[in-house]
Amino acid sequence: MKLKKILSRFQKLHPKEIDLSLDRIKILCEKLGNPQDKIKAISFVGTNGKNSTINATFSILKEANFKCNVYTSPHIFKVNERFIFNNNELSDDELAVLFEEVEHINNDKPITFFEILTASYFYKAAQYPENINLVEAGLFHRFDATNILKENLASIVCSCSIDHTDWLKKNERTIEKIVFEKTSSLLNSNIIVAKQNTKETMDCIKKNISQNSSNKVFFNDDFSYSTNENNFFYYEDKLGGLKLPRPNILGQYQLENIATAIALLRTLNLGIKGEHIQKGITKIKSLARLQEIRSGKLKELVKNNKLIVDGTHNVDGARALNEYLQTLNCDKHVIISMMANKEHEKYISYFKNISSITTIDLKTQINSISGKNLKEKFKNMPNVQYQPSIEQAIKSINLKEGDLLLITGSLYGAAEVLSLN
Repeated sequence: MKLKKILSRFQKLHPKEIDLSLDRIKILCEKLGNPQDKIKAISFVGTNGKNSTINATFSILKEANFKCNVYTSPHIFKVNERFIFNNNELSDDELAVLFEEVEHINNDKPITFFEILTASYFYKAAQYPENINLVEAGLFHRFDATNILKENLASIVCSCSIDHTDWLKKNERTIEKIVFEKTSSLLNSNIIVAKQNTKETMDCIKKNISQNSSNKVFFNDDFSYSTNENNFFYYEDKLGGLKLPRPNILGQYQLENIATAIALLRTLNLGIKGEHIQKGITKIKSLARLQEIRSGKLKELVKNNKLIVDGTHNVDGARALNEYLQTLNCDKHVIISMMANKEHEKYISYFKNISSITTIDLKTQINSISGKNLKEKFKNMPNVQYQPSIEQAIKSINLKEGDLLLITGSLYGAAEVLSLN
């Protein structure tokens, strides 16, 4: 209850949820002693794959006995997920103590919710100067609150695609502009660029960072991976190859994220051994990213059918998600809720050979699109229906033996599902 009250006060410090500027967080961090200047950080930017790449990196580093601090957003269940120090999530009491101290120092000055959370993270992270910090950038990067570091160990550019365009002028809603926002202010250290959705995007990134003096490592040019029929995948870079077991998380695109994590750690030359990588990638924790639900209230409704929850919410994510679905030899049923500012028609266009689609209301978010309006957006898809709730949606679907049920469209929706379950 105490933590909730503090968070409620944080949300009232600024009239806008997002206000792209670095001034407020710089002022607060200066009052905090500029803690961001006292840490060893790896920055993760991009549109898709940041969280998964961080989780893979974190898992491998833990296997090699490194201590890490991790800052990600948004959270799925609770805000504590964003605050990992010494490899462990802070408790409610620990987080309340941290927030109260930062709140006192801020002294009611205007600052957005994300900015004061970020300042709190840096403030705590400075207490562990030897730890490796894995820091996920929020919206874009150039004016993101995490972009106040003066130096870092590396910057990871995950898959970039068009999303959050409502924050751009109408004539700037292009992949070139998005790549500029995400990569133009990367620090001079190491830059590892993950596999991109198109050659155009990769070329755009290369052009945009061409004047950056960092050591640059690109997917395909400097590292790659392949798969075979024996349930292994093979990673290769200029240091040699690694035969690796399949990870414990689903999806072809996760291999891309894991390969990027491996390229990062081998570039940094931290002494990570092949055995650390082999074991680490089989212990990755990942909420709401092709997460199979094996027990719980909602699982009981689908009985022996497979139930998967995934927070994919943009066009490029839909493409990658459908690539995974096409590898499954079964009938697929999809339940979808989404935010209002997404490209709904383009998103759903990637779903092929789907037996049924059920739209639902996203009840926890005022900026969501109603399930009824979402159904209308999906009118060109076969077998679309609307149900007001997740439970009613599941009960309305005629699942046969071996069918798959996927719930997707929003991380917020995934959080609702996991909470209900």
